[in-house]
Amino acid sequence: MRAGRGIFAAVFAAMLGCGAALAQGDPVMKAQLASEALSAATEDLAKAQSAKDRVKALSETVRAYEAGLSAMRDGLRGATIRERVIRLEFENRRDQLSRLLGILQTLERASTPMLLIHPTGPVGTARSGMMMSEVTPALQRQAEELRAQLEELQELRTLQTNAEEKLRLGLAGVQEARVALSQAISDRTDLPTRMSDDPIKTQILADSATSLELFAQSIGVLPPETDAAATIPFDRMRGTLRLPVEGTQLRGFNEVDAAGLKRPGLVIAARPLALVTAPVAATIRYSGTFLDYGNVIILEPQSGYLLVIAGMEQVYGETGQIVDQGAPVGLLGGSQAATQEFLVEASDGTGATAQETLYMELRHNGKPVDPSVWFAINDR
Repeated sequence: MRAGRGIFAAVFAAMLGCGAALAQGDPVMKAQLASEALSAATEDLAKAQSAKDRVKALSETVRAYEAGLSAMRDGLRGATIRERVIRLEFENRRDQLSRLLGILQTLERASTPMLLIHPTGPVGTARSGMMMSEVTPALQRQAEELRAQLEELQELRTLQTNAEEKLRLGLAGVQEARVALSQAISDRTDLPTRMSDDPIKTQILADSATSLELFAQSIGVLPPETDAAATIPFDRMRGTLRLPVEGTQLRGFNEVDAAGLKRPGLVIAARPLALVTAPVAATIRYSGTFLDYGNVIILEPQSGYLLVIAGMEQVYGETGQIVDQGAPVGLLGGSQAATQEFLVEASDGTGATAQETLYMELRHNGKPVDPSVWFAINDR
C-alpha cells in the first residue's frame, strides 16, 4: 500500500501549506497580469516625464494605471469569491473529507499483508484484494482533488497578501501621473485654435442661459469659421466611438431617473478621479462651469454636431482650441482611495464602491439625439 502512503503524505503536506500551487484559477492569472500592467505603467510614467508630447504620453500612462488598478480589483474580487466557494465546499463535505482522511491514515498505518488477509480464507483474501484495487484509484482521485483545492486556496491567500504593496505603488503612481498631466496641460502652448470662437461672447451666452439645452442651442448658432480636422466625418463614425470615460451606463437617453427627471443624454458611472478624454477630434466650443452641471466642455466634431460632456471636477482646454481624439479634457471628482480601502472594496465580493457620474449629450442641428448610436456602451 505504498500508493496509500504517498496519497496521504501529499494531502497532509498540502494541508500544511507546502508545495507550489498546481491549480491557478482565472482570478490569480488576472491579478498577475494586472500586477505586470501596473509595473509597466510605472516604467511608462518615468518615460512620459521627458517625452516630446508629454500630454499624450501622460494621458496614456494614466489610462494604463486605471486599467491595471481595475484589473487588480477584479482579480482580487474573483479571488475572494473563489476562496469562499472552496471553503463552502470544504464545509459541505466536512464529513466526507474526514472519512477520506481516516481511510488514508488507516492505509498509512496498516501493512499490505494484514490488509489483504481475510478471515474466510483464500477466496475472501482474493476478493479483498480485488476490492482494494478498485477502491484505491477512487481514493487517489479524491485525494488529488483535495490537494489541488488546498493548493489553490494557498495561492489565493498568497495573492491577497502580496497585492497590498503593488496596490500602494499603483495608487501612488496614478496620482503622480494625474498631477503631472495637469501640469503638462497647463504648460501646453501648441494646440491649434479656431480664431472665430470668441471666449467672451461664449461666456456671456453661458451666463445668460437658463438651461443646458438653451446654451447648447445658442452655441450651435454661432457661425464656425472652419471645422476641426478629421480624417473621417463624424456622421460616418456611428458605433465606433469609445465613451469619454471608462465606466458603465447608469441611465440611457431620455430615461427617467430616481427623482423623476428625464434628460436627453447618458449618465455614466466611473471611478473617482477617472480621466475624461475627447471621443473624437473636435473644436472646444465651451469650457467652464455651467449651472449645477459642474465643469462642462462642449465639443464640435463637425458642423451641426455638438457633444456636451458635464460633471467634471477639472476641465482641460480653452474655448476655440482643437483637440485630437483621445486627448484629455478633464478629470472626474472624488477622492483617491487609500490602499486598505481599495483592498476592502476589492475583497468584499460585492463590487460596491464609491462612484462618480459623467453626463453626456449629443446634439445635431440643435436637437438631442441618442448618443448610444455613436458610442459603444457598457450597460450596467
